[in-house]
Amino acid sequence: MSSDDTSQSPLSQAPVPPSPFQHGPTDRDAAPQYVLPLVVHLEKTAPPARTDALRTAARAVLTILADERSTGEGEWAGAMRDWEDARIRKVVRRARGAEWRKAAELPGITVTGGSAEVRVYPPIPLDGWPKELAKLQVSGTDLDDPEPPAAPDPEGPVLWLNPELEMSAGKTMAQVGHGAQLAWWELSDTERKAWRAAGFPLSVATATPERWHELTVSGLPVVRDAGFTEIAPGPTVVAEGGLRFCPLPGMRTRR
Repeated sequence: MSSDDTSQSPLSQAPVPPSPFQHGPTDRDAAPQYVLPLVVHLEKTAPPARTDALRTAARAVLTILADERSTGEGEWAGAMRDWEDARIRKVVRRARGAEWRKAAELPGITVTGGSAEVRVYPPIPLDGWPKELAKLQVSGTDLDDPEPPAAPDPEGPVLWLNPELEMSAGKTMAQVGHGAQLAWWELSDTERKAWRAAGFPLSVATATPERWHELTVSGLPVVRDAGFTEIAPGPTVVAEGGLRFCPLPGMRTRR
């Protein structure tokens, strides 16, 4: 499922470039547009649990952001810079069997959760999909949790979902990827290294209506969808920091 979203993150104290998620036309719209592809392994007989797939997608985004090939003079660094200079787009597709095996041969990183596998690839132009990925389906990523998910772990960040929205698993995977990316941008190098060394622990949960209101006005990073697919424009995810990993400034001022 594609996701072309706007987000706001007012926490940084130092001047920062305009957010690629902000509302309204910006210079980023004039730049060549790129997309970050994610592919979820979805076999008919053994689909992953929904919440685990969401967590794994968010961790996949963080993993490629932190990878040495994505920074400095790394082989993916140019594509990452081009992607971040424009709107931050993510597209989630599904694959099984031979499709998954072919997709896994392309340069990228496979991240594994409890039952989910998600492969993330360096950004590509909107019209530059390799044939192995272009033929994969976007729809059909409707997943369920066979058992109620565990309560969020307060040690790590929580990506809170808007309780008033119904989104496909693919759309939601893209949204939590945005939330994780906003959280990553707020951290110092030391905090990023600690989070990465721990394996990017995080939780995904749906907020209660009362809690959702508190979160959206707390100063924490908020993902705001542009409304191009599935849902109307508005907030979809809030990233709340953890007590040990990803200690977002907004969280520190609230507790």
